[in-house]
Amino acid sequence: MAKKVNIVLGVTGSIAAHKAADLASQLAKSGANVSVVMTADAQRFITPLPFKTLTRNPVVTGLYDEEEGWQPAHIRLADEADLLLIAPATANTLAKLALGLADDALTCIALALNPKAKLLIAPAMNGKMWQHAATQAHVAILKARGAEFIGPDQGVLACGYEGLGRLWPVEAIAARALRVLRVVERKK
Repeated sequence: MAKKVNIVLGVTGSIAAHKAADLASQLAKSGANVSVVMTADAQRFITPLPFKTLTRNPVVTGLYDEEEGWQPAHIRLADEADLLLIAPATANTLAKLALGLADDALTCIALALNPKAKLLIAPAMNGKMWQHAATQAHVAILKARGAEFIGPDQGVLACGYEGLGRLWPVEAIAARALRVLRVVERKK
């Protein structure tokens, strides 16, 4: 990439959250500045430490996490982001995003996201949850607002079912994120 781009990686409460550490590593190795924001539920699956180590940036784990300076972390990240990538994204997070609910750092960043930034979402959930009419309605709303989706993938799910709901392969998510960023760079 010609210039250092800012990726905010949102990690939500899915068993696939552990794969987000590899995703953060791949994005950082590509030259992007990666800032990770974890929901409380994501922290039930993986701790912030791997993300902090792999990205060399502080990890936001709560709405009131503050670094140095006067500006709230979630507003600073929303202003600086070239891409908000949510991987994995749960049905709950999709609903919050579609309805404009902002009750944690990640959803506040999404609501305050600068208009030039892109939103890329990689869902991961039980297949029945993915195919539920409510989830599909939320996906349609988000797509109508310009969000891009990658996945979910077909396969054996953590719940034991087989079907549509797996997180796409990390390499494919990273490649799509970098393609989206190249489009953003060309528009600048």
